[in-house]
Amino acid sequence: MTLLRRHPVLTACFALALAATLFFGIRTVQRTLYWMDPAHQAQALEPWMTPRYIAHSWLVDGQELAQHLGVPPEPEERPTLETIAKKRGVPLAQVMEEAQAFLDANATRQSE
Repeated sequence: MTLLRRHPVLTACFALALAATLFFGIRTVQRTLYWMDPAHQAQALEPWMTPRYIAHSWLVDGQELAQHLGVPPEPEERPTLETIAKKRGVPLAQVMEEAQAFLDANATRQSE
């Protein structure tokens, strides 16, 4: 209590730094555990998936995948495969095939 009375600003800054460290530390551990789970690695493509999610699951470059699917470099939102198909005016199956072809090509490159 004495420290708080003597150095209120310093104590508040320390508490804020500690809270931020805990928040980001817990978040990092949660994400690490999520992506380490084999059920989340190399998942079969689904319409709800975003290029970023697919990239994490398959360990490929998300920007390259998004570019391959015709997503602008800085999209306003994170589009799903279904949204990408609607915006391009093509069937969902075509976008999923393009994404799968990209993943297959990258798997071949990584195995070489």
